[in-house]
Amino acid sequence: MSELDDIRSFVAVVDAGGFGRASRSLGLSKSIVSRRIARLEADLGTRLLSRTTRGVSPTEAGLEFKARGERILAELTEAREAVALQAGGVTGRLRLTMPLTFGIRHVAPVLAELAQRHPRLEIDVEASDRQVDLIGERFDMAIRMGVLRDSSLVARKIAEIRGVVVGSPDYFARHGRPATPAELAGHECLIYTGTPVSDWNFRVGRRMVSIRPNGRLRSDSGETLLQWAEAGLGLAVLPTFIAGEALRAGRLQHTLWEHALPAGGLYVVRPPGAYVPGKVRVLTDLLVERFSGIAEWDPCQLAIAARAAAYPDGEFGENEPQAA
Repeated sequence: MSELDDIRSFVAVVDAGGFGRASRSLGLSKSIVSRRIARLEADLGTRLLSRTTRGVSPTEAGLEFKARGERILAELTEAREAVALQAGGVTGRLRLTMPLTFGIRHVAPVLAELAQRHPRLEIDVEASDRQVDLIGERFDMAIRMGVLRDSSLVARKIAEIRGVVVGSPDYFARHGRPATPAELAGHECLIYTGTPVSDWNFRVGRRMVSIRPNGRLRSDSGETLLQWAEAGLGLAVLPTFIAGEALRAGRLQHTLWEHALPAGGLYVVRPPGAYVPGKVRVLTDLLVERFSGIAEWDPCQLAIAARAAAYPDGEFGENEPQAA
């Protein structure tokens, strides 16, 4: 299997752009990876990598060899997975990173179902809001939210993530309900500090309007803001996957929904490559099955869909949807 190991190491070096990251992704020492590449180049009688002080890049021959090598590795993996499926499901170890709150609330039950469907599959999960280096830290896939940065990673959007302005019934009874985003200036706001910019963005007609919230309570935890909002301490902008249960139970009410806060996305992200490992594919398919369309955690969208079904001609007008 030494030739396959050499090919696997070469592909990893090209994908990582250097020997250091490639060795970490393979779980090998840098010297072993370097020897494998040297042996491969000696066997082929040609240079596959151009080495500079800034890193490595494939030569023309290296690009051709990488493309063919990836196909060889993919076919070997597919053959193994085909045999494993006949023997009783997906096998191996799936390393996944997912956002902390969303992962615990909504992904963990999906992973439990995945484990039940595939009893020979090992699942290793990191629930964290840090930005993980998938290649360098040897993760098979990630679940990410918001707006993705451009990268070489392969991403698939599987759901919309929506934000909503929420407050407790007691807060609205004492302070009134803002009818426009501008009226938020007169309200106590609960401010999320987990992102560099804390502005609240709204759509007013065809314009996007940014509001700088004012308030004495701040946190980088959405769960903390949820509890403060339920306690009547102010208004918060929360994703519906956090606020949905409280909205359905009546502990919170929403406002300004008609101004449609810009939607982020829920993505499955994996390292580059044309081949999708079976363990990644089965989890992706299950997440799409659970989360595509109108998400179960979004009572506002569910209410809109219910009204549209009940009044297909739009007779209910432009009223603010009520949480189911």
